[in-house]
Amino acid sequence: MPDAQAARKRVPVREGFFDSLDQPLENVHLVGSRCRSCRYVFFGRRTGCENCGSEALEDITLSRRGVIWSYTVQRYHPPGDYKGPEPFQPFAVAAVELPEEVRVLAPLTGIDVDRVKVGMNVELVVEPLYQDANGNEVIAYKFRPVEGRRTR
Repeated sequence: MPDAQAARKRVPVREGFFDSLDQPLENVHLVGSRCRSCRYVFFGRRTGCENCGSEALEDITLSRRGVIWSYTVQRYHPPGDYKGPEPFQPFAVAAVELPEEVRVLAPLTGIDVDRVKVGMNVELVVEPLYQDANGNEVIAYKFRPVEGRRTR
């Protein structure tokens, strides 16, 4: 009989967000789709362009660094099946603009909510969010502040 520990695996919080979870998490990238017709870029894999309607899209690897374009602070415990840390602590959610001219919404980590600023440089953090009913690690993404200029 197979060992339950060996059967555990990494699963994405949502399909089509990551390049591959079969590598160290610090090497994982978010992915997007670029329309071959109008060149519009979307976060996550898509089958059709919401900008021009074309079905000619290509997968692209998104940069791990970006800049906070806007943000808000989640000060109340989210309703429903909240999977974050308990007891609840307020956290910032940012729209991070990547060099590919796409904005990604994500929680911020490693910074007090009162210190977040528009224009702040951030980098991708990929980590387990929780363990599902089968014992798999559900992998999610966040961004954390970094010094310096954004790079790929």
